[in-house]
Parts: sequence; structure tokens; C-alpha cells
Amino acid sequence: MIHIMKILLAGGGTAGHINPALAIAGTVRQHNPQAELLYVGNKGGMEERLVSEAGYPFQAITIAGFQRKISLKSLAKNIRTIGLLMAANGQSKRIIKEFKPDLCVGTGGYVSGPILRAAAKMGIPILIHEQNAFPGMTTKMLSKYAKKVMLAVEDAKKYLDPSCPITVTGNPVRPAILSARRETARKKLGLDGRPLILSFGGSLGARKINEAVADLIAWSSKDDRYQHIHAYGQYGSWFPELLIKKGVDLKKHANLDIREYIKDMPDCLAAADLVICRAGAITLSELQAQGKASILIPSPNVAENHQYHNAMALVRRKAAAILEEKDLSGDALIQMVQKMTADPKTLEIYQTNARKMAILDANERIYSIIQGFFPEK
Repeated sequence: MIHIMKILLAGGGTAGHINPALAIAGTVRQHNPQAELLYVGNKGGMEERLVSEAGYPFQAITIAGFQRKISLKSLAKNIRTIGLLMAANGQSKRIIKEFKPDLCVGTGGYVSGPILRAAAKMGIPILIHEQNAFPGMTTKMLSKYAKKVMLAVEDAKKYLDPSCPITVTGNPVRPAILSARRETARKKLGLDGRPLILSFGGSLGARKINEAVADLIAWSSKDDRYQHIHAYGQYGSWFPELLIKKGVDLKKHANLDIREYIKDMPDCLAAADLVICRAGAITLSELQAQGKASILIPSPNVAENHQYHNAMALVRRKAAAILEEKDLSGDALIQMVQKMTADPKTLEIYQTNARKMAILDANERIYSIIQGFFPEK
């Protein structure tokens, strides 16, 4: 009989930290339905909604991240953050005393810091899962207290102390992504034999990506050489109007599928020949799982420029191409798309190398580490 697991999960701020924690929780539940799970996140943070929707108990602490810019405004915010951090330490200890977890698993974001630190001080084993190729501040600071640091990619190792107990597990990937098949997806989407470009800048959208993609669509629509699905995001409602200004009448181009948001990502990704997107850790794991060629445009507005490091882990292995936002223009994107699609063999090399990087059993690898703390009795 397996000991009933009591696991506390902590992580938040962005979907990139929350979804891995939810995937871990789902895997634990799948193997051990009796397990008691508690998710701790920031009050009012994205995790509060997502965790509740996923059906897991949630408790909040109030915390903020430190401002890295030097200004009086930032200084005032950082003084407030120190106060919140001190209070969060107390809140974390109270939650841990009440829940009495056997194990604490952190998936990053500043909210996981106080919880992991308090758990380690109270003698509770902590595990850290790092999604990015360049480890975040929380991982770097707390890795020395962890029983195991689980990395998504080998490249992250060199940024951590060699004495850290490290293992590469990969990022948990949604089952729907793993099971989606190219031919089935293309049939479902009503596609023909032309190459499909899939492009998106995240759920909110990204202005520079939208502008460059508009130029790409205006250029390619002259002979409709590609099929193209593009999501312009919540703040990109001006995108269809921009296409009209560039002479693209969507009613005359059945090969163009322009939408605000992609709700059927598993199908769209499986059907795609080339993907143009940001370089968030989970997105890259999904590209690898599906073996997709991609042009990565890392967001320059993230902590420690980690999307650039994520992208370079693929670029170094010729599993993706990179176009930094500072170099991004319609012309630059058109040239790169032309270069990558001119010869099917070029796309094939990127696809094969992306697939080689995929770790398809990340959920099981992570669970086996967790299970090691609950020996059979």
C-alpha cells in the first residue's frame, strides 16, 4: 500500500509557471486518486482562477516581485515588496503548519519563493521544476535547498551550482498535443496540400509580430502560395483592418484563417508546416513534441531575457530559426519564411531536429521522482 501523498504545489504569475504545476497535479491524481493536494499562489494572480477551474484546493499569499529598473518609483515599490515578503513568510509557515505536507513542489515565479523557503526551513523536502533554459531567480536562490532540481533542458545545468541534485525531466506537455496527428488535423481544418504557416504572439497578442505577419500575408496573398492561420490576440483587434489597408480582402482568400485566439491549438499545431511564435518554455516543448519547424521571436520583455535562451537551445541544434524582435520587420520575416520553405528538405531537417529534442514522458519522469518520497509500505 502506498502512503497517502500530501503535496503542496507553488508557482504562478504566468501560465508558463502555472500549467506545469497543474500538469504535475493531474499526473499525481491519475496515479494516486487519494493524494491530498494544495496549491499556493498569489492573491488575485492568474493562478487563483486557473487552479480553481482545474478543481484543486487553493490558498493565497500576498506577494510582489522586485522591480529591476532604477528609479524612485521602483525603489518605493521594492520597499513595499520587502514588507509583503516578510508577511508572506508568515503566511507560508501558517499554511504549511495547517496542511502538513510531506513534500513541496515549486514551479517558479516569485510566489513560489516564500513557500519553498519556509518548507525547507521546516524540514519538508522541496522539489523545483524549472521550465526555461535560463533558470529563474527563484530556482537559482533555492536550488541549494532542493532535494532535486528538475530541468526542462540540459542547457540550464550550466547556470546552476554543480553540487545541486539535478535531473532533466522535460516540461509536462498536454496529452491533446501528444495525441494530435497531422493528416487528421489537416482534414479537420479543411486544408489542401499547400504548406500551412501557423503564427501567434500569445493570448494578448504582440504588436510587432502582428505588424510583420501582416506584411507576410500581404506578400504571400499575391499568389496564395501558403495556407495561413494567424491569431492576433486580445489587444490586436486592429489586425484585420491593417490587412485591408495592405490590400488583403479576406473574403477572397479562403486559404487565410485570421482569428483572435486559437482554441484548437493541438489540431493547428499538428497541421502546421512552419510555426512563427514567441519562445515561451511550454510552447517550445509543444513544438518539439509535434516535431515542428519554427521561426522563434523571443519576447524581450521577460525576466532575464529567458525566452532568448530558450530559443537558442533549439537554434544551436538546428531545430528552429531565431529572429530577434530588434531585427523583426515584414521584409526580414518574409525572407526567413522564403528561405525555410523553398526546399522541403530544409523544413524536414528542422522538424527532425525538433523531434529529437522532445521529451514525451516528462509527466512520468516527474512523478517517479515524487513517488520516491513515498515508499511502499
